[in-house]
Amino acid sequence: MIKAHEKLFEPIKINGLKIKNRTSMAPMGLVARSDGNGGFTKVTQEYYVERARGGVGLIITGIALVDYDEILDFGLPCPTHNPMLFCASTYEMNEKIHAYGSKIFLQITGGLGRSGIPGFLKKWIAPSPHQNRFDPSIEHREMSVEEIKILVGNFVKSAAIAKKAGFDGVEIHAVHEGYLLDQFAISFFNQRTDEYGGDLAGRLKIATDIVKGIKKVCGDDFPVSLRYSIKSFMKGLREGALPGEDFTEVGKDYEEGIAAAKLLVEAGYDALNVDAGTYDSWYWNHPPMYFEDGMYREFGKMLKAEVDVPIILAGRMDNPDLASAALEDCCDLVSYGRPLLADSQIVNKIQRGEWDDVRPCLSCHDGCMGRIPAGQAISCAVNPVCGRESEYSLSKTENPKKVLIIGGGLAGMEAARVCKLRGHDVEIVEKSEILGGNINPGAVPDFKRHDRALIRWYEKQLRDLNVSIRFGFEADKEFIENSAADVIIAATGAKPIELSFSDETATAVDILNDKTPCGENVVIIGGGLVGCETGLWLAEKGKKVSVVEMAPDILGGPHGMPMMNYCMLKDLLVYNKVDILVNSKVEDVKNGEVIVQNCTKKTTLAADTVINAVGYKVNDVLYESIKMLPKETYNLGDSRQVKNIMYAIWDAYEVAKNI
Repeated sequence: MIKAHEKLFEPIKINGLKIKNRTSMAPMGLVARSDGNGGFTKVTQEYYVERARGGVGLIITGIALVDYDEILDFGLPCPTHNPMLFCASTYEMNEKIHAYGSKIFLQITGGLGRSGIPGFLKKWIAPSPHQNRFDPSIEHREMSVEEIKILVGNFVKSAAIAKKAGFDGVEIHAVHEGYLLDQFAISFFNQRTDEYGGDLAGRLKIATDIVKGIKKVCGDDFPVSLRYSIKSFMKGLREGALPGEDFTEVGKDYEEGIAAAKLLVEAGYDALNVDAGTYDSWYWNHPPMYFEDGMYREFGKMLKAEVDVPIILAGRMDNPDLASAALEDCCDLVSYGRPLLADSQIVNKIQRGEWDDVRPCLSCHDGCMGRIPAGQAISCAVNPVCGRESEYSLSKTENPKKVLIIGGGLAGMEAARVCKLRGHDVEIVEKSEILGGNINPGAVPDFKRHDRALIRWYEKQLRDLNVSIRFGFEADKEFIENSAADVIIAATGAKPIELSFSDETATAVDILNDKTPCGENVVIIGGGLVGCETGLWLAEKGKKVSVVEMAPDILGGPHGMPMMNYCMLKDLLVYNKVDILVNSKVEDVKNGEVIVQNCTKKTTLAADTVINAVGYKVNDVLYESIKMLPKETYNLGDSRQVKNIMYAIWDAYEVAKNI
C-alpha cells in the first residue's frame, strides 16, 4: 500500500458499527433487480457479494421500496411485499458479504412524488399540488396526513425487516435529489399549512418521524444513514444551475441545508451520505464527465464543521490521492458508485498500490443510469460483466485458436483482451502507430480525460497479457488469406461522412488533433455528440461557435442519450454562448461564409473555420472482402454498426467470450 493512502484503510464506526475501512459502495438503482416477491434476484445477490469481495468496507444497496403503492412494480425490491421471502433472498447474501469483513445497509425509499417518470407511476402524489417533472400536463395531488403516517409506518416496518434479514443498518432515501421526502423538505414544493409543512422543522417532520420510529422499533444502536442533498442548485422549475454559475437558488440553499442537517442529526440519523441537486438539476446528483472530480468535497467540508456524525461522500472520488486528501477535512468515508461498476476490485487494487490497473469509469451513464428508463438493470459501459457476474464470467477455452484482429480501437482491444484471457493466441494489426482508434481525437478535451485513461488501461492490459501488436501495417484480403489465423476479427472502425460544398470543410477529427488550424469564428455542421462536444471545447478556448443541426433538437433530443449528460451539455453550450441553430440545413460553404436555410428564412454566417461533424459511416470494406473466406470471421465495433463506446466493448466481449 502507498503510505499516502493508508487513511483509506483505517476503520471507522457508525453508531458503534465498525466499518473495516473508509470506503463505501454508493447506492445505485435496483430496477429489474427484484425476484417478483420483493426480494433480491440471485444475480443481484452476486452483484453485491462481488463488491464485498473487492474490498469495499460498507455496501449501501440501491433503493428498495417501502411499499408498491405509488410506483408500478418494475423490478424494485420491497421488504414489506413479502417479508419472509425478502429475508430468504437477502440473508444468505448478507452472510457472504460479512465473510469478507464488509457491512451492508439496505437503502429504503418512500417514492418519487412529482419527480417520477410518468410511465413508472400509478399514483400522482406530492407534498402539495405540483406539476410532474417530466410532463407538465400531469398534476400531482397533495398527500393526506393519513397517507403520510402510513408511509412513515412502512419505513419503520421495512427497517425492522431489514434488521431481521441480516442488514447491518438502513439508509433512508431521501432528503435528496428532489425525491418525495426532499419535496417535503423544500418550501418551493411544500406549501402545506399542517404539521408537515410551514417552517423547516415542519417540512422535515416526515423525515424525523421516520428515524424516530425506526430507533423505537430497531433500537438506538441500529445504524440509520440518510441520503442527503445540502443544496438544490435550482434556478427554477426544470432549470438547473451549473458549477460556478451566478444564480438565485429557489430550492434548498447552503444555509438552510446546514440547518436541516442539524435537525436531522438531532432526530437520530447516524450518518449523512452527502451530495447536491434535484431532478430539476439532475446532473448534480449523477455527475457527467463535464464536472471536475470530487465535486462534492466543499459540501462535505461544510457539514463536517456543523454536525458530529460521519459524512459519506461520493462524486468521482476514485483517485486515491483525491480520496485520501478528502478524508482529512471533507468526509469520513469515501463512496464509490460508478467506479465500482467499472471495476469491482478498485478498493483491493488501491490497497495493493495498483491504481494503474483500475478500469476507469467514463461518467457516460450509458451502461448504468441510461438503462433505467428502459426498465433495464444497471451495468457498465466499460465492464460487460457488471450485474451478471456469474453468468457472464470468462473461462479458459479447451480449444485454443490463432486469432487475428484487424484494428486496435476499443472493439479490437477488448476482443484481444478477452481472447487472450481465455487462452487463445492473439495478434492485433493496426495501421496507425497508436491504439484507441477514433476515441483518441474524441478524448482531447479535458472533460474526456477518463476516455484517455481507458485507452491507457487497455494498453496496460494488452501489455501485461503479452498480446502481439503490429503497428503501421494495413491488412488486406491477401494478407488475411495467407495468415495462419483460425479466427479473423475485423474491427476497422468508421470514417467521417463526407460533405460536398464549394469550399472544403475540416473534420472534427482534424480540429481535435490540431491537424487543421482553427480560426476565431467557427461553424459546426452537425449537432450530435461529436459536434456539440467539439463546440463546447472550442467555446471554452474562447472561439465564437455556432452549431447547425437539421433536427428539431441537438444530441438526438432528451431520449438520445442519458438525461443528466444531455441536460448538462445543453446548459454548458448556452453558458458558453454557443449559438444553436436547429431545424436548419447548410446549403453551401463559400468565401468564408456558411449559407443556412431553415423553414422560414436563409441566414449567412461568417466563418473562419467550418467543421463537418454530421457523423460517421461504417468502414466495412475489409470485412466485406473477407467474409466468405473459409475462416471463422466476425465484424465488430463501428465497422459493423456505428454506435457508442458501450456497444463496441459489449459486442466485442460477447463474441470473444464464445470463440
